[in-house]
Amino acid sequence: MTDPRPTAQQQAHEAKTKAPAAAPAFAPGPATASGSTAPTASAAPAPGSTASVEFCGEWFTLDPAKPFEIGREADLDIDDNQYLHRRFLQIANVDGMWWLSNVGSRLSATVSDASRTMQAWLAPGARMPIVFGLTTVVFTAGPTSYEFTVHTSAPTFVDLTPVPDASGATTVGAVTFTVSQKLLILALAETMLRREGTGTSEIPSSQAAAERLGWALSRFNRKLDNVCDKLSRSGVEGLRGGVGALATNRRARLVEYAVLSRLVTKADLPLLDQPHDEAD
Repeated sequence: MTDPRPTAQQQAHEAKTKAPAAAPAFAPGPATASGSTAPTASAAPAPGSTASVEFCGEWFTLDPAKPFEIGREADLDIDDNQYLHRRFLQIANVDGMWWLSNVGSRLSATVSDASRTMQAWLAPGARMPIVFGLTTVVFTAGPTSYEFTVHTSAPTFVDLTPVPDASGATTVGAVTFTVSQKLLILALAETMLRREGTGTSEIPSSQAAAERLGWALSRFNRKLDNVCDKLSRSGVEGLRGGVGALATNRRARLVEYAVLSRLVTKADLPLLDQPHDEAD
């Protein structure tokens, strides 16, 4: 008579087929307030996804397995500036894509592509993917502005649209500026426009910029209000006053936007020394 009980070999086979499936290799990072998953450094980025940072002619090669930080006491020790966070910005590789995060609490950064046609404002706590082969980052701490670039070898976004020569720099979208309004922007952006490459520059005070133009401070402030209102209505962030909004921050944000969007360029600087109609 045949024994109906399963053999030892059959029992081992049944145990193997009923074993629970292995846990997935990916464990999501902590959820943010919006419910999305926060990026965590990836130890296995996509092949060829390398990145580097350039500041003042100095290059830093980023390690995909370790976040790279920018600040007063960070991997990129950018400056001994008391207004600058010890850790302000962070670049990390997440699933083969590089991310830029603002880990500070007060300062914001302006981010642009190489053509300066795309621009974003990175507020405290915000983050964004670095999708371009060349990304420019500009920010201001106190009276000093800083600029560095991020270079990636395998960008996820490539702009194939020809970049036209920016000859009509007085108009951005539907916003048109008078000659005196453009002069105001030039006076504030002069030091940044005269700087070669990445690095630092000083944002002049309203009084210094007014003296550069030969204007009364009241006239300068009135025109500054008009320029900021125009750009705010067109969707540019960070230019409206409010509780805790310092005048320095508004001037700095205006300069960052104007230079990165090519609202003013180095070719416009001679306008500062030319005579102009006082009635404008």
